Amino acid sequence: MVRGWWLVGLLVALTAADRSLRWEPRCRQQLRHLQDGSRIAARLPPRLDGQWVSTGCEVRPGPEFLTRSYLFYANRLFKAFQFYYWDPSCREPSYSLIIKGKLRLRQASWITRGATEADYHLHKVGIVFHSQKAMTEVAARINQSSGEGCSGFLPPGRSWAPGALYELLSAKTERDCTAALGFAMHELSLVRVERHHQPLPGLQQSGSSLVEELYLGDIHTDWMERLHYRPTGYQRPLQSAVHHVHPCPACGVIYRADEHHPPILPAQAELPVQLSGSWVSTRCEVRPAVLFLTRYFIFHGSNHTWQGYYYHYSDPLCKQPTFTIYASGRYTQGVPSSKVRGGMELAFKVTQARVTPMDQVTVTMLNSSEPGSCGLASSWSIGVEQDITPTNGCLALGIRLPHTEYELFRTEHDPKERSLLYIGERPTDGSSPDRPDKRPTSYQAPLVQCAAASEEFPNYYSLKYVGKENANGSEELKPLPVALLLLIALQLLRWD
Repeated sequence: MVRGWWLVGLLVALTAADRSLRWEPRCRQQLRHLQDGSRIAARLPPRLDGQWVSTGCEVRPGPEFLTRSYLFYANRLFKAFQFYYWDPSCREPSYSLIIKGKLRLRQASWITRGATEADYHLHKVGIVFHSQKAMTEVAARINQSSGEGCSGFLPPGRSWAPGALYELLSAKTERDCTAALGFAMHELSLVRVERHHQPLPGLQQSGSSLVEELYLGDIHTDWMERLHYRPTGYQRPLQSAVHHVHPCPACGVIYRADEHHPPILPAQAELPVQLSGSWVSTRCEVRPAVLFLTRYFIFHGSNHTWQGYYYHYSDPLCKQPTFTIYASGRYTQGVPSSKVRGGMELAFKVTQARVTPMDQVTVTMLNSSEPGSCGLASSWSIGVEQDITPTNGCLALGIRLPHTEYELFRTEHDPKERSLLYIGERPTDGSSPDRPDKRPTSYQAPLVQCAAASEEFPNYYSLKYVGKENANGSEELKPLPVALLLLIALQLLRWD
């Protein structure tokens, strides 16, 4: 009888523990899912024919709020629409650009692995204003520009004519008045197309649907540099108008739009920024200067502390690890951004950091660093973590401790009702946003919440992939599922 009650107690304990154990596989599963490069196909050279659209409202440095719809023809010609807005929900149109030109794919990029370099030539760029306010503001900027033939682009006091198309650039007349808008199409000089299959929605359906994504070059975070910058990273991808994720409420709206009928995206409730919990990357991310990485963050709202894991790789599928950085510290209470509508401004203090080199190239670099500048001199080895806090960071990796970063955050729900966290875009020049005036005005790729605040894992978390070999070459043990433990206990109860 005592044995029976003991087993009942075991059942209760296991059931209670199940909730706290479940979070770890979700976060770990997402990170492992990102390493499964076999599910992604990237064709070289990429095939661009067809129409590609934004999947939501995009935020560029400035900030600029926009949606895009690009159509590429088999004869290398293209027609692109860029729709600009006053608001971060892309529901209040300001003006639209229609861009026509020709694109020629060249060779695989020597700088950004997996990308293709391209040359483009613009034939025409036109603008349509959607309000008197937009017309007055843009015309004033163009009239003050130094472009030849641009000083009288629109006479002051000109009344807004709905639907009127004005020419900003013409290859025939050699007039170009686009500089005042910070406009350039250098994004077309770096191209990558990825294909993967998305499971069909619903428990009753089996199989998958094709998803195609078009990655174009990133936009420089410094407005003064964007006209001359040649990208080495990507911006938020466009998706094929035919093969896109489901559901995608914005895709059809943007697909049907043109310069006279800008897309008005479905309304979304503004969410308060609730950081507490665990957040992980949704894809293998690419930053300028050829950095491939995935990120994993844990925020503890009760005491405003945070932990971050940055897993760096040498390839665009995030399969070949180079080094991992673990950082931790504190963050301040957020305040609404006065510059970026919908954003929240915070300050993050980084007080501790650890580095784990994962390949011989990184080990050699760290062991060659100046003594006292990055951990213990000449003591680095593959898979062995070192604390770099005593050396105030790691000069070789550009890490300085302690330091404060001025950040921009935003949260929203995607069409699947998952919580997404947007963190400010890093400066393109590789510097740190260590001053208030360097605070980001745009965002990196979103993180998805993989564990709620009540499921936070309080201790240091080292990423181990279940069933795969660890750094010592031995296979990690798989923990017994709670359901299996329950089944064993029930069987013992029957035998009692």
